[in-house]
Amino acid sequence: MNPIVKAFFDEATNTVSYVVRDPNGSACAIVDSVLDFDHAAGRTDTQSADEIIAWIKEEGLKTEWILESHVHADHLSAAPYLQERLGGKIGIGENITIVQDTFGKVFNEGTEFQRDGSQFDQLFKEGDTFMIGQLRGEVLHTPGHTPACLTYVVGNAAFVGDTLFMPDFGTARCDFPGGSSTTLYQSIQKILALPDDTRIFVGHDYKAPGRDEYAWETTVGEQKALNIHIGAGKSIEDFTSMRDARDATLGMPRLILPSLQVNMRAGQMPEPDEQGDVFLKIPVNKI
Repeated sequence: MNPIVKAFFDEATNTVSYVVRDPNGSACAIVDSVLDFDHAAGRTDTQSADEIIAWIKEEGLKTEWILESHVHADHLSAAPYLQERLGGKIGIGENITIVQDTFGKVFNEGTEFQRDGSQFDQLFKEGDTFMIGQLRGEVLHTPGHTPACLTYVVGNAAFVGDTLFMPDFGTARCDFPGGSSTTLYQSIQKILALPDDTRIFVGHDYKAPGRDEYAWETTVGEQKALNIHIGAGKSIEDFTSMRDARDATLGMPRLILPSLQVNMRAGQMPEPDEQGDVFLKIPVNKI
């Protein structure tokens, strides 16, 4: 069986969230949700998540999984908010512990911040499987952008997070702590080894030059032939040279500091102070 996929696009962060549903039942999973965040005001909002909740309820679906492809650096996850209202287990790659250790130090989180992934309900590793109703999902470990990146393959659909973008936009950056262009190249080969007609759903779209509309669905065959960074059999040497040079020109994502602090906690905010107020840190010259 192959899933029915519903996309939700958040233009503020160029993020695509997905609901993946069993075509012969009511089970579904949510992939890469967004908690809206006004950085200037320090305020959160749940409009994007509420759109997903409303659609799931209208369709009469039961949420079994809330999946994260990785610890996002460009938007906050709404996973706890969705779980509270819809149920389901929150899952991410087992290498979240590496990310937690790295950024626990960057943000000086102290010993009270657990670095064992215990904030999540499920830590996936390469080859793990899970069920969405009668749909079988398989986990591919696809690091390079971050150490904990996963691709979720459900039937003929692959949810690749930030590893690949649309063919006319290319591939993920690799200059975050723990990233590697060599590792990303190897990870992408695993995705491109899937059948050519496998549908690929990307985590972001920024409208490549010359394209007027946002897009987020492509195929393995299209990526192999047309991806501007890695298609047409590009060698690992050519890819890593291009990727490393390009990454050196990129600025940090606008929401990287709040996003990392929240997402490494499975979407939870840091613990409030004695007055019940929550604070996010801005480390200076650390990233």
